[in-house]
This record gives sequence, C-alpha cells and structure tokens, in this order.
Amino acid sequence: MNGRPSTSLYNVVDSFSADYGQARARFRDFARESGGELEALEYPELGPDGARLTCDTAWFGPRTAERVLVLISGTHGVEGFCGSGAQIDLLRRGEAARLPAGVAVLMIHGINPYGFAWLRRVTHENVDLNRNWIDFSRAPPANPGYDQLSTAICPEVWSDETEPDIARAMAALAQRVGIAEMERSLTSGQYHHPTGIYYGGTEPTWSRKAQTEVFRTCLGQAGRVAIIDYHTGLGPRGYAEKIVTQPRESAAFRRAQAWYGAAVTSTYDGSAASVSIEGDSLSAAAALLPHAEVTAMALEVGTLASEQVIAAVIADNWLHARGDLTSPLGQSIKAKIRSAFYCDQDDWKGMVAGQSMQACRQAVAGLLQS
Repeated sequence: MNGRPSTSLYNVVDSFSADYGQARARFRDFARESGGELEALEYPELGPDGARLTCDTAWFGPRTAERVLVLISGTHGVEGFCGSGAQIDLLRRGEAARLPAGVAVLMIHGINPYGFAWLRRVTHENVDLNRNWIDFSRAPPANPGYDQLSTAICPEVWSDETEPDIARAMAALAQRVGIAEMERSLTSGQYHHPTGIYYGGTEPTWSRKAQTEVFRTCLGQAGRVAIIDYHTGLGPRGYAEKIVTQPRESAAFRRAQAWYGAAVTSTYDGSAASVSIEGDSLSAAAALLPHAEVTAMALEVGTLASEQVIAAVIADNWLHARGDLTSPLGQSIKAKIRSAFYCDQDDWKGMVAGQSMQACRQAVAGLLQS
C-alpha cells in the first residue's frame, strides 16, 4: 500500500479489499497512520495460503475515555469484506482525528479471521460465532424444525437435483408450520448437528474468547459503550438496516432509536430482516460489560435475494463437510458464497461507506448525550 491517498484523489471504493490478507494489511497501515494503538491476536489455524491469521484491534483516543464506540468486522467471516471496508474508509476519511474530547473508538478487525480468509461465515469448527454466545453449562436450546430439515440441507452428494430437493423440503416444512417459523427454524441457531448450518457449537470458540478478552482489557473504564457490528446478506441490496437484538420497550432499544432514527428495527417483534437468534454477540455484550450502559446494534447490509444467500450458505457448508475445494464445483461454490455476502461493485461499496459513516457519527453524538 502506498500510504494515505490525498483528499483530491480519494475514492471510497479503494477502502475495500480483494481478500483477507489485503484487508488486514490495509487496516493495520491506515490505523497506524491515524495514530491507533494496534494489537494482534493470533488465530490457532492458518489461512488457505498457509499464512497466519489474526484478529487485529486498534484504539483511538484516550485510554481513560468513559465513552467508547466499538466497531466490529468479520463476525461472520466472509462478511468481513463489508465491515473491513467500512472501518478502513472511516480511517481514510480522518474520522479518528475528529473525535470529541472524552470519546474513544475501538476497532476490532476480523474477529473471525478464519471465516474471512477461507470465505466462510463460520469458524474452523464450523461454528456460527453469532450463535455461540450461550451458557454452555446449561442444556442447549432445542430446534425441532431444524431437526426436520437437517438431512435435506446437508446431503451426502451434490448434484443437479440437490438444490431443487432442498427447496422442496423447505417448502414442505413451511406449508406445515408457516414461512416465518420455517425461516426461524433454519436460521435461528441449532446445537445438535455439528456439520449443519447455523451451528452454535459445544463450547466458546476462540473468537468468542478473544472478543471477551478485548472487552475486558479495553473497556473496563467505560461507562457508556456503543457497539456497531457489521453484517451482510439480509435485506434490499445496499441498504444498511439498523438491527437491535432487544425488545422495543427496553432502554437499549429506545436509546438506539433516539440516536439512529425511527428506522431502527428489533429482532423481537418481526420488524427486522433477521429472525430472533440464539447466542448472538450483541445480546451478550451487556453481560460482558455490566459496569457500562451498552447500546448495541448490527448494521446489516443487503446483497442478493434471500433465496440466493441461503442457497450459497448450504452449498458452502456441504463443500467443507464433504466436497473438494479445488474442484470446479468447489471453486464455483466459493465464488457464490463470496458474492452472497459481498457485492464487489462500486455503488454498493459507496452505500456501505456512506451509511457506516453516518451511523458512526450518530453513535458518537449519542455517547455525548447526558
């Protein structure tokens, strides 16, 4: 990378990267140039090229700040293209240098670096990090609807008939229980099928432990914390929905709506593009920071039609469980999962950057409210 571009040559699309390695290098370079304090947490597995993987953090502002904005990318690995681009864009715009007194920013880049590098939503254990934040000392939640779909959506072999067969199985369940319940069964999280999709695991993953440690070491002094977790794959293309995983009557939701506007949605009442899920990291954040007032939301940017996105997730799951990544079919599936969660077009990148900047400025203003 050739350093910070001049303002006259600034192009928002240059904030977005072609792969994990480039994204990590750009993030660290621009964070360093912007005066950030950098740390790297090394992941226990390697990338597809044999390179080491890290989750990188950057702190901007006074370490004693009681008001902190936390920006997280890569919770769902491959969705890190969006979050990383948004984080880098903020640095390139000079937002870190314009923080009000008493406010700091913590950027967590690639919290699931394995999924980012391997173009997967999940960790190396096939665990969905955003379903992993449950109390594993208790019996995991049951999901009988998923149990009914598990065989159909995790076939032994992949053929021309596989996707039509999966669609028929999903339609049959929807006919019995309704479309909304079928979607909830499919995506809310499951804990009994380790090779299936949206699997929450049997214990805290490395990424969950890493995020817990970052929160402990960096946010112990914070009294007010705003969290924006970048996601993609749900909703209209390019629209960044502001999703809160708390009920509308909660203080956290009311704060988010006051900060970000009336379009804020909740997973509790069906207004959000996402169903209510088990073990999500935003709901867990308040427990990690009991000393702080936490206002957390997901910034969910739409990509392709939901049918294409779920088909890509199912195909990628089969590929890593039973397929050959080097085969033509494997390469085709990897291209589809990337496209399902990252629109590599200039207009989409511009929409991500603009809506991210607005949300971050709103968050900082909210943190300053008495």
